[in-house]
Amino acid sequence: MNILFFLFAVPSTTFAANSNDIIRVLTLQDYNTRVVLLGTMLLGITSGIVGTFMLLRRQALIGDVVSHSALPGVAIAFLIGEAVLPGSGRSLHWLLAGAAATGLLAVVCIGIIRRYSAIKPDAALATVLGVFFGFGAVLFKTVQELPTGNQAGLQQFILGSASTMIAADVAMIAKATAVVLVLSLLLFKELSILSFDEEFAAAQGWPVGLLDLGLTGLVVGITVIGLESVGILMVALLITPPTAARFWTDNFAKMTYVAAAIGGTSAAVGSLLSAMVPKLAGGPTIVLSGTAFFVISMLFGTQRGIVLRWLRHAHNRRRIGRDDLLRAMYEIVEARLFPADNQVVTPQHGDTSSPARSPSLSAASATEAESNLFSQQAVQLEELFRHRSWSPRRVRTVIAAAEREGTIRMDSETGWRLTTSGVITARHAVRNHRLWEMYLIAHAEIAPSHVDRDADDIEHILGAEVIDQLEKLLASRVPPATVPPSPHPL
Repeated sequence: MNILFFLFAVPSTTFAANSNDIIRVLTLQDYNTRVVLLGTMLLGITSGIVGTFMLLRRQALIGDVVSHSALPGVAIAFLIGEAVLPGSGRSLHWLLAGAAATGLLAVVCIGIIRRYSAIKPDAALATVLGVFFGFGAVLFKTVQELPTGNQAGLQQFILGSASTMIAADVAMIAKATAVVLVLSLLLFKELSILSFDEEFAAAQGWPVGLLDLGLTGLVVGITVIGLESVGILMVALLITPPTAARFWTDNFAKMTYVAAAIGGTSAAVGSLLSAMVPKLAGGPTIVLSGTAFFVISMLFGTQRGIVLRWLRHAHNRRRIGRDDLLRAMYEIVEARLFPADNQVVTPQHGDTSSPARSPSLSAASATEAESNLFSQQAVQLEELFRHRSWSPRRVRTVIAAAEREGTIRMDSETGWRLTTSGVITARHAVRNHRLWEMYLIAHAEIAPSHVDRDADDIEHILGAEVIDQLEKLLASRVPPATVPPSPHPL
């Protein structure tokens, strides 16, 4: 209720700028806007690249530890600078050097704890983060109580202040970005293997320790550089872009490019929003922009997006239901036409009642004759209920979908027939099902009375290569391009 009161009670001018301000920001007419936009975009692009390696290396929270552990370094650097030369404690290079020192010290402490104790990695991360951040909070309190008056602005290292960025800051970020990009490109193959399989990299003779140290150095460097603009929220800029990119591709190189693009775009959007709405802090707005891109990627990503996965699942469910329906209709008609223990019956001389199963016909002729024969037989709803043990609603839903696809057609009010294309699809489904049943009986020693359900569970994911292997294994039992008899009563 308090939030709603605040939103409706505060004038809208608090949250929105006028149209002229928006146009000035979007057209980059202001010098400060251009400076902040360039600096944050470089930071976002670099964070996306480095974060990709850390994410796949399962060390994403290292950035979180470094960003929180940098705070005592900032405070100590300020105190030392003021003690040595009063007024020099707020030198940005000096403060960042202190942040880098304590950030590296925190990483070293994590490594020592993991190597020489039984503490699990997540516990080691949490312990070091808590200790360093607590120590930093105490030091910041001490710094704020000093009578020097030079400590103003140090609080921006906690949540960042992108709007205060100047050209010198952008130049420093550009240099750091150039170093990170060059190292990432030169060591891309090595860092990729290290991220996926450290043991393989060691077996190939690569200096895993040095590579790991170099990657950690990149994380520390980009985290420290981003403290002034994003603060301790740098961990979000390191993790969110590669996590979002994971929903779009499985290719590592493409994932790196996408993460860089998302990181740079998030930084740009957050900076522009902060410039248009003065009440919005730059660092948190950049992080929220990245979160928005993450949500979009999670929903609509072409590789792992929820919407696409749901559509694929729905499509596969319809396909499986259709195949099961067509196989059920095929087997019902088969049992009706060839009732002798559901086995292939070779017609006697002069008998033309079952031309589809005549061994004298070629494969193409047999398939055509079978299509004609099976498409003349109608299947009733009651037969489908007994054969598949489906609910009436499920049967009607699958039948409606198969009718739309043109694989079955209505014969009467309660009966349906397979179309020519339906017979071909059903024949393919039945053949794959029985090949797998025969494999389970012959090579897995499963009883014939139990293979039907086991085959149901896997038949729909059998690829062409697996089917080819099954045909070779069962070549002595199953002639090519034929439907083997059911190994159990239908």
